[in-house]
Amino acid sequence: MSEISIVPFAAEHVSAIAEIERACFSDPWTEDGLREELDNSCARFLTAVDENGAVAGYIGCHTVLDEGYIANVAVAPAFRRRGIGRRLVQELLAQSADLAFVTLEVRASNAPAIALYTGCGFAPVGTRRKFYSHPTEDALLMTAHLKEGLQ
Repeated sequence: MSEISIVPFAAEHVSAIAEIERACFSDPWTEDGLREELDNSCARFLTAVDENGAVAGYIGCHTVLDEGYIANVAVAPAFRRRGIGRRLVQELLAQSADLAFVTLEVRASNAPAIALYTGCGFAPVGTRRKFYSHPTEDALLMTAHLKEGLQ
């Protein structure tokens, strides 16, 4: 098994992340959309790479004041079941001590992702009805509180 490092998102990761997006999501981000995040001062994106520089996955988060909103967590099919998604979430949270909370939406039927987020300290806080399309599905809204007393 290859050694995985979590590194800042960079221009050389864009095309591989776009490929992962196409493999994982029914409404994937484009390369242009991902490239715009490189210059977005409100974006916190991290990339998981192996020792050969292959992109294994990524996480993207946007911040507004002291709030974080995870846009996507994705792991390439060839790298799944190795704890990479968990490492990405944990590293993002570790780098977010300046935030009061981080929140995300997850398909209500995505039990593995819900278990991952729960294991990383997220708790369900609501539902967004018909949030997803292709297929239409509710989203479970989950939040991790990073500062005491803000629940």
